[in-house]
Amino acid sequence: MSLNEPAVFGALHLPNRVVMAPLTRTRADADGVPTDVMVEYYRQRAGVGLIITEGTWPAAEGKSYPGQPGIVTPTQIEGWRRIADAVHEAGGSIVMQLMHGGRVGHPAISGEPRVVGPSALAAPGQTRTPEGKSDLPVAHALTAEEIPGVIEQFAQAARNAIAAGLDGVEVHGANGYLVHEFLSPVSNVRDDQYGGSPENRARFAIEVTAAVAAAVGADRTGIRLSPQHNIQGVLEEDDADARATYTAVAEGLAPLGLAFVDVLQAEPTGELVQHLRRTAGAPLIVNTGFGVETTRAEAQSLVADGWADAVAVGRPVIANPDLVARWEQDAELNPPRPELFYGSTAEGYTDYPALETVGADA
Repeated sequence: MSLNEPAVFGALHLPNRVVMAPLTRTRADADGVPTDVMVEYYRQRAGVGLIITEGTWPAAEGKSYPGQPGIVTPTQIEGWRRIADAVHEAGGSIVMQLMHGGRVGHPAISGEPRVVGPSALAAPGQTRTPEGKSDLPVAHALTAEEIPGVIEQFAQAARNAIAAGLDGVEVHGANGYLVHEFLSPVSNVRDDQYGGSPENRARFAIEVTAAVAAAVGADRTGIRLSPQHNIQGVLEEDDADARATYTAVAEGLAPLGLAFVDVLQAEPTGELVQHLRRTAGAPLIVNTGFGVETTRAEAQSLVADGWADAVAVGRPVIANPDLVARWEQDAELNPPRPELFYGSTAEGYTDYPALETVGADA
């Protein structure tokens, strides 16, 4: 296989195996509605095999950051429809990442009275609210009676994403947010059917994904996982426990027939990731994580050597809207501007030059 070969992930037909990783960029308006500049941003990047959107909240209680979009209200759905239409008109495919932030959030950001999590624990550190920096609050521990309602929020958000014209959805089960919080014995200290053993801690991730798959079709559903990423206080430092937990997740996902599993991990060729892949039995998208920028050679090798079915990349796609064409031609890349990754304007967002622009200026 090569990066330029097409792939079929369930109902998703990818013209190449370069995937745009989900990337928080905080350009939505105060009501969580996608903006004109977001439409242009996604349209510019339609040349990748598949776009996975930034994390989008399925409930106001799950909003983590100012400027983060939602998929709850009619105006949010309409805003995403404009994005989906623009991507499709440019020949691309786009799935929405459904991200409930769990305890990573603040009432001053969400406008809701609380943040929620598996247990009454706060994520470490501070967050930036409209009023300034603040400690992350202690979460309300979801009761067993409340959990089905949260699962339905994911399912309804998935229906809304499909109604907006997106091609599928990805459950965000990574990076220290709600679904991931249930997986770790550090952030989940419950003693009911959702806590304790690896199998119990895996239950919420499986139930959310199963509900989403039932709502919109497993062939349009994926999940992102980040085993042992150890971020935002969601620690998975015991190798045996992590393997047992993610084995339970993968075994629970396997019967669903998902379109893909998207794994962020520093060692995508390692035994844990490859075991997860074999057990889940779905096409694998790999992403090496925040710390290392994926190069063309690395992406090609991961696919050509059979370690992955596609490779998700972040910063190179931020800085190079035409990354696939640049990689095909082995052309020079624009350097990313990290100081502008998060903001509210087009600067550092839609103003990276395209290859033909660079050539014309040369």
